[in-house]
Amino acid sequence: MPTSARHHGVRRHPPITGAPMHTGFGAFLSPLHAPGQDPHLTIRRDLQLVEHLDELNFDECWFGEHHSLSWPTVGAPETMIAALAERTRQIKLANGVVTLPFHHPFHVATRAIMLDHLTRGRYILGVGPGATPNDAHMLGLDLGELKRMAREAIPTVMELVNGEERISEKTDWYTLQDAKMQLPRYSKPGIEIAVSSVGTPNSPQIAGKYGLGLLSFGAPPPGWPAVDLARQWSYAEESAEEHGQTVDRRNWRIAVPLHIAETREEAFRDAREGFGQWLHGYWGEAVGADVLGGLDGVPQSRHLEATVEQGRAVVGSVEDAVEAIRNLQESTGGFGTFLTYVVNWASFEKVKRSFELLATEVAPRFTGTADRGLESVRWSTENRALFPHTEPLRTRLAANAR
Repeated sequence: MPTSARHHGVRRHPPITGAPMHTGFGAFLSPLHAPGQDPHLTIRRDLQLVEHLDELNFDECWFGEHHSLSWPTVGAPETMIAALAERTRQIKLANGVVTLPFHHPFHVATRAIMLDHLTRGRYILGVGPGATPNDAHMLGLDLGELKRMAREAIPTVMELVNGEERISEKTDWYTLQDAKMQLPRYSKPGIEIAVSSVGTPNSPQIAGKYGLGLLSFGAPPPGWPAVDLARQWSYAEESAEEHGQTVDRRNWRIAVPLHIAETREEAFRDAREGFGQWLHGYWGEAVGADVLGGLDGVPQSRHLEATVEQGRAVVGSVEDAVEAIRNLQESTGGFGTFLTYVVNWASFEKVKRSFELLATEVAPRFTGTADRGLESVRWSTENRALFPHTEPLRTRLAANAR
């Protein structure tokens, strides 16, 4: 992959040809912070980061729900979204995701509608079964039952959030009697709902069954098998066809760790130490995953490079990021939004700079927002003969240059 080079004057970015579709950009925050830091300060920093993303005109920010292992610090993402509803202007704010087996569907719906109002329609309800054994253990839940419980709750949550009927139903873990939300939705016709997927057919099939959006983790955790994202989407399409629904790639988000800098070398320097802490401290020590399973024979000094080469992260220059996202578009057949999975491998200032480069120099290559300006310069250059009055100026400038 080419290393980004900076030049004086206008940086010329050729438009991407053959791209499957327009791609939006956003962020996914678990969030992850190495233990030992003051959690009050890391929470404030997360809020500041999302305010920064809003100013940079990113489309979305998703917040995970975690209750253990120290690294992921937010157990109540709805409170973060409520705080940011007043601090941001245009970015959409999403649960990424509500772990449905941990919550009564009535409370999920109540909070969703309130956040829809607080954000004035900028809220997305992400739902899923959850996959953290420690969290399930503390609540006395069998990890093997989480997917079943989520499947039971999803249609109920959908009706409570976006439907009009009263619901009465009884399961082995929740009961509803003539239940209906008393507040109307702010969003018309309804609140967007999406399902998260870490690689199994389960969530894509649920998304297809109910015509929901899909959030896929495009870079599996260390020690996990690679994910066939194209097959993930085909599961959703097959399920949609079976149940008389439709799914739209524009409602498909893919999250991948990303850190970019002015040059590839700088990006790797920024991320190396934090990556090592994340790999061995979080996934190895806290989670207990076999983090070296996919790094057999790779010296520790090249673990970050190997992870990038395996497609489990994007680290490098602007051009490296463009190439990686373009490859992801082509390999998947197209998706709606690329989410930077915020892993905080670098310092806070470096993370913010990475997002600035993503917004100003990478995103326009996919969204087309810079195309008109570039076309204006190109047309003027190609039609210089139409402007003979500029010739003396150009002559003087050339003379001065000599």
